[in-house]
Amino acid sequence: MRITKFGHACVRIEHGGKALVIDPGGWTSPEAVDGVDVVLVTHEHPDHVNADLLRRTDAEVFTVLGVAQHLAGEAPDLHERVRVLPPGTGFTAAGLQVETVGELHAVIHEELPRVHNSGYLVSDGQTRLFHPGDALTAPSEHVDVLCLPVSAPWLKISEAIDFARGVGAAHNLGIHDEVYSERGLGIADAHFGRFLGALGHDYSRLPEGSDLLTG
Repeated sequence: MRITKFGHACVRIEHGGKALVIDPGGWTSPEAVDGVDVVLVTHEHPDHVNADLLRRTDAEVFTVLGVAQHLAGEAPDLHERVRVLPPGTGFTAAGLQVETVGELHAVIHEELPRVHNSGYLVSDGQTRLFHPGDALTAPSEHVDVLCLPVSAPWLKISEAIDFARGVGAAHNLGIHDEVYSERGLGIADAHFGRFLGALGHDYSRLPEGSDLLTG
C-alpha cells in the first residue's frame, strides 16, 4: 500500500495498480485526484470536498447522505457518480476493503448542528489505514496507520493524543493541518511525537505530495 499525503485532510492510497483518494477538498492540490478509481468523502465541509476536483476525475464518489445532498444542489452534474453509504457499510473499492465508521461530525459548538461524518477503514489485506474525517470515533478493528487530525476548530491536542493512544496504530500520519500556523504546528508535532513515541509508535506530518510507504 502506497500512502500519499496531499493538502490538509486529503490522503491518496495506491495498491495493485489502482488508486483511491479520501477527502479531496478546497485546500487540496488538483493532482491528488488524477487517475483515481474511487473517491471517498467523509463529510460536506469545503475543506474535505470540492466539486471542481470531483469533476477532474470520472471516478465514483462514495460518501454520506449530507454530501450527496450538498452536491445535488451545488453540482448536479455529478449526481450519477455519487453513492451514499449508510453507517456500518463494508464494500470493495479499487481492490481495497473499505468499512464506514461513525455517523456524526465532532462538536464545534453546542449551538451548531452536527453534520453527518463517516470515517473510512481501508485495507489491502495486510495494512489497515483509518481516516476519521472530522471526528474522533475509532474503529473496533486493529489499525496500522492512523490519519490523525492535528488542528481544527473542534479539536484540542489532548483529545487528539488520547484518540491516537486509544486507536493504538504503529504509524500516525498527521492530517487536517492547515488550521494552525507553522509555529503552532511545530508545537503540536512535538507533543504528538513525545506522547506517541513513549508508546513506541511513530508520528509524522508529511509535506504535501510526500509518500508514506508500508508493507
